[in-house]
Amino acid sequence: MWKPRHLLWMLLLPASLAAQDNPLSTQRIESQTLAIERRFDGIVEAVHQGTLSSQVSGRIEEVLFDVDDFVEAGTLLVRFRDLDQQAGLSRAQAGLREAEARVRESGAELQRFQQLYQQNLVSKANLDRAEAEAKAAQARHKAARAELSQAEEQLEHTRVRAPYSGIVTERHVEPGETATLGQPLMSGLSLDRLRLSTQVPQTYVEAIRQHQTARVELPDGTNVESRDITLFPYAEAGSHSFRIRVELPEGLAGLYPGMLLKTAFTVGETERLLIPHTAVAQRSELTGVYVQDADGRLYFRQLRLGERRNGEVAVLAGLTAGETIALDPIAAGIALKQQRSQP
Repeated sequence: MWKPRHLLWMLLLPASLAAQDNPLSTQRIESQTLAIERRFDGIVEAVHQGTLSSQVSGRIEEVLFDVDDFVEAGTLLVRFRDLDQQAGLSRAQAGLREAEARVRESGAELQRFQQLYQQNLVSKANLDRAEAEAKAAQARHKAARAELSQAEEQLEHTRVRAPYSGIVTERHVEPGETATLGQPLMSGLSLDRLRLSTQVPQTYVEAIRQHQTARVELPDGTNVESRDITLFPYAEAGSHSFRIRVELPEGLAGLYPGMLLKTAFTVGETERLLIPHTAVAQRSELTGVYVQDADGRLYFRQLRLGERRNGEVAVLAGLTAGETIALDPIAAGIALKQQRSQP
């Protein structure tokens, strides 16, 4: 007849066999070089931001975009009334055509005089005058081309275009207004390139300049590292702090100018034991890991932990280099119970 203890033994037997077939995943802990960091608040800035101003005086015909609109580089933003500029361009084009005709005419005249001079049919003075007239025509042609370029540029100034792809942040004018030279028209910024600006005490300036490494903590909990750091060569008079700019990688989603982020600068190095944070177990009020000795036996070891970074946590006390820990605390806890139940 089956007894309860026989049934209990049969239920535990498969678990024991499974534990033998699937040994614990472990890791030997070694000391690693860890950066010593100091964290500061930083403000996100757009590298490309600014205000477009009027380069002509005149009436505004069109304002094609408004706040929060996205524009591609080269897109027409504001158009001025351009009747005077169009007239100036037409005059410059006509002047260039006239100069080109004078060049052709004077060139043919010079060629004819050269042939007659070779035949001793004209004097040297006549040939010199023909050469001078040809050079004068070429000079007038060059001046006409310069006037045409200037007229084209003046016409282009009546069409204000986006210098880079970005978002309109402020609109300063409306259609029908008369803008003066230098008057602000539209402000914008690009989200393609961002950077972080922060202030650090003078105590850490030399260490930051030596290591040139920053770690920026993003809103989603991830981190990005940057070695493109600009340290301003002077301190603020009131706070005695130095301004530092940290260039961020392109293509970071969810970042906008004005956001506050934490930035950690490397100021030194130290030796630390690092373990995967998934190996840490919480047992009542104790925090620790399961340690496996040379004989394969398990022990729960209380730890004092430091900062957590990139999936790992620093061990301040409780472990020494060379010890082996279990990576799966749940499986290790089951194995420890089985170990204690054995005689």
